[in-house]
Amino acid sequence: MLIDTHIHLYSQEFESQESELIQQARNAGVSQFVLPAIDASSHAGMKRLKQLYPEQVSLMMGLHPCYVKENYREELAIVFSELQQGGYVAVGEIGVDLYWDKSTLNWQLEAFCTQIDWALELNLPINIHCREAFNEIFEVLKSYRNRGLHGIFHCFTGNLQQAQQAVDLGLKLGIGGVATFKNGKIDQFLHEIPLSEIVLETDGPYLAPVPHRGKRNDPAFLRLIAEKLAAIYSISFEELAHTTTQNAKSVYKI
Repeated sequence: MLIDTHIHLYSQEFESQESELIQQARNAGVSQFVLPAIDASSHAGMKRLKQLYPEQVSLMMGLHPCYVKENYREELAIVFSELQQGGYVAVGEIGVDLYWDKSTLNWQLEAFCTQIDWALELNLPINIHCREAFNEIFEVLKSYRNRGLHGIFHCFTGNLQQAQQAVDLGLKLGIGGVATFKNGKIDQFLHEIPLSEIVLETDGPYLAPVPHRGKRNDPAFLRLIAEKLAAIYSISFEELAHTTTQNAKSVYKI
C-alpha cells in the first residue's frame, strides 16, 4: 500500500467528496494520507478529517510561506500552541516561496527558522515548500547541519545537484506529478538518487500527473506517480511501493 506524504485533502476542491475519494484511493492501493497545514484557516478542516478517518489521516502543523503576512507572528503563536498539544507527525509545510511575493522574504526566513527550531526541540521532521528559492532554503538548512534535522523536501523540482544537496542535509525527496511531465526534467536523473531517499506525494488538488495534468489531482492518482517511478528505477511496482512506504513511515513515525 502507498502513503501520500503530502495532500491538501481539506481543500474546497475536495469538499463533500472525501469519503468517495478516500475509497477510490484505497482501491488504487493508497492507504494513508498526510495533510500539511497552511495557516490557521486550514486547521478545522484538517482536524475534522483526522476525526473522521483516524487510521488513514495524519496531520502536520506549520505556517506555509505564502501565508506569511503582516500577522505572521500571531499565526506562528497558533502553530506553536498546536505543536505543544502534540499529535502532529511533522512541522509543515514550511519554507520559502519567492514566486508570488519577494517582499516578504525576511518574514518568510524568520518563520522558516523559527519553525525549524521547534521541530528540533520536539524531534519532529520538517516538510519543506520551495519555489524559486533553492539558494535561500539551502543557506538556511546548512546552518542546521549536524543538528538532527530531518524531513521531506516536498514537491522536489530541482536538478540532480540540488537533489543530492537536499539528501546530504538529511531530507528525503517528495516526488509527485511533475515526474510524469514531459518538461518536468526530474525523471531524467531521479534514478541516480537512491530509492531509500524517495517518498511519494500528490500535493492534491494541485499538480495532477499525466494523463490528468491541468485537472484536479485526486488521491487515487498517487498510483500513477508510483507506476512512473517504478519505470524510472526499472523495478517492480511492488518493490517501489514497499520501499517508498517504509521511507514515509520512517520519517513520519506512522
